Amino acid sequence: MQKYLLIFLVFSTFISCTNNNKVVFKSVDYTKFVNPFIGTDGTGHTFPGPSRPFAMVQPGPDNTDQGWDYTSGYQLKDSTIIGFSNTRASGTGISEFGDILLFPFNGNPSKYSAKKIKEHAEVSYYSVELSSNIKAELTSTERVSFHRYTYPNNKAKLLVNLQHGLRFLTDSLVLDSDVKLEADKKTISGYCHTKNWVERKYFFTITFNQKYEAIKELPAEPKENAPKYVLDFNLKDNILKCKVALSTVSVKGAKNNLKAELDHWDFEKVKNDGKQIWNTYLKKIEIEADDTQKTIFYTAMYHLFLQPSNIADVDGQYRGADDKIALAKNGEYYSTLSLWDTYRASHPLYTILVPERVDGFINTFLAHHKAQGYLPIWTAWGKENYCMIGNHSIPVIVDAYHKGFKGFSYDEAMEAMVKTSTENHLNSDWEMYNKYGYYPFDFLDNESVSRTLESGFDDYAIAKMAKKMGRDSIAETFNKRSKYYENLFDSETGLMRGKDSKGDFRNPFEPLEATSPMNNPGDYTEANAWQYTWTPSHYDVNNYIELLGGKDNFTNQLNKFFTLSNDDADKHLGQEGLIGQYAHGNEPSHHIAYLYAFSNTPEKGNQLITEIYNRFYSDKPDGITGNDDCGQMSAWYIFSTLGFYPVNPSSAEFVLGIPQVNNARVILNNGNFLKIRKGTSDLDKANSIELNSQPLQTRITYEQIMKGGKLEYK
Repeated sequence: MQKYLLIFLVFSTFISCTNNNKVVFKSVDYTKFVNPFIGTDGTGHTFPGPSRPFAMVQPGPDNTDQGWDYTSGYQLKDSTIIGFSNTRASGTGISEFGDILLFPFNGNPSKYSAKKIKEHAEVSYYSVELSSNIKAELTSTERVSFHRYTYPNNKAKLLVNLQHGLRFLTDSLVLDSDVKLEADKKTISGYCHTKNWVERKYFFTITFNQKYEAIKELPAEPKENAPKYVLDFNLKDNILKCKVALSTVSVKGAKNNLKAELDHWDFEKVKNDGKQIWNTYLKKIEIEADDTQKTIFYTAMYHLFLQPSNIADVDGQYRGADDKIALAKNGEYYSTLSLWDTYRASHPLYTILVPERVDGFINTFLAHHKAQGYLPIWTAWGKENYCMIGNHSIPVIVDAYHKGFKGFSYDEAMEAMVKTSTENHLNSDWEMYNKYGYYPFDFLDNESVSRTLESGFDDYAIAKMAKKMGRDSIAETFNKRSKYYENLFDSETGLMRGKDSKGDFRNPFEPLEATSPMNNPGDYTEANAWQYTWTPSHYDVNNYIELLGGKDNFTNQLNKFFTLSNDDADKHLGQEGLIGQYAHGNEPSHHIAYLYAFSNTPEKGNQLITEIYNRFYSDKPDGITGNDDCGQMSAWYIFSTLGFYPVNPSSAEFVLGIPQVNNARVILNNGNFLKIRKGTSDLDKANSIELNSQPLQTRITYEQIMKGGKLEYK
């Protein structure tokens, strides 16, 4: 690790010359290009609070405790703040976390809230001036939140609300709690057992820099099972500091985390240390661009590295999916795994930019399998929520295998993937799937087509890894399953269409009607037939071209897809960021513009990629069109800036497009560099692409990227 840090410190500088030609190394602060407010207005669902990369705690302001717009607890346009909680997810479509709400106030309010007057956010720091003349400031380490409240005088009050959380379809949240007011009158510790998107336990310790003079427990409302306290302080300098440490394991674990990470009260040091750490991540890619584009780009980098969250304590202990305490390999156990989203681009990007994290991700999957009986689908705080479909930890594992990562057991991974894909759990019925070669909509009346297509990709990934490992029987079984999508192909429309158990297509068929399991149940997941039809082209593009009748028909189908309009598009059904039927605001569409690389008109894909890049991202608060989904929207932007994308995110290959900057440099952990130059490319013409003066066709491999060199788009 020290070697890698030294490499990054060296390469984060640029050379300038003084009048006497003396060489001077000048540091670049990439954090100045990050705007945490991007994505906080509209449907991006990001948050402006501080965080460390891949951290357990992510404190921030809460406007309310529920609602689809407030899945991170925050919307920029909302002027009300009800307090500052210590955990959240970035860019999700469902609420979770929001643990331990703190609200500074004075007087005797009729309700605990204030208006925000002036707000500021940067990497590792958030502040807001409230209508009560109180200034709140936040920073954090990996497992500890640090709050600083400046009051207008020395008489200070603080609400500690342990009942609070960001809720989803629940009116109770806390099932039980056990909280202790410690004798020093500076510390509150305990745990809460909550049930929201998942059922989980969090343990905490809250400590203040001075004693409280009085404490009062507020009356509990119906269905409340955790205390709410009002603390009174007589401040020495009008400033109250507070540290909140968390653990999935125990109060002792939370206290150990606090002692190890934050044994002082120097707020500015924590803030500045956080900025330095973030620079080691942000400087992994250098781009030549104006400040606006740099702001979008480095904010995307920032959002990419907010999750998954390492929820292991400093001693490596964590609470697993089975509620048992376990010891994490190398102290890493990751959660906030939005795999239906992030397998597409985020995880392939992690293999390039933070390869040191990849084995930890995979070992987390395998530990979850041991505890739960199957690989993770979507986890929060280490618990499975069964959200979305498929089991896309599988392609993440297979991608790591093909890229040569060796810090996990290949045999254990294969066993876990096969078991997950053959033994039923809440999200699967493999007997039905194998009997019919698809999920019939009369037996599975929700997402039948999407479930078939998503499972097909997982099957392909298993088959490919099994073949390379010499497991021919497994490879044959899953390769056959990976072709089940052919059973749902309607040759008349060229679309994937629901089919019943008798083998009859769904009638009537409305290919432009989007369906979603919560809002409008049907055959597709947050998409329509046109959008989900392209799923098999993730991994089987050549066969898919033949299925459509050849390259001419494939090209025509792509052209129709990007021009066919629909006046009834609903953003809550995945219909956001539209170009024709392409919906950039949701993940099933993300690879489709890159499919033009296999068409008769590859330059058309370059035009569309550039249009998507410029239309659906900006440096404004509404600059992410659709949920960022734990960094997936951001990962698309980063890859497209560089000029390639993982159309098949389990293959160790990337499809070439066109860079959105003239020059870029990727600084790799192995000490190599990949320099990217666009030159004077003309989007209306097919361009030649060379890697180290050798021509490339439609793809570049992971191995080629990691060897470094010069990638030129001429």
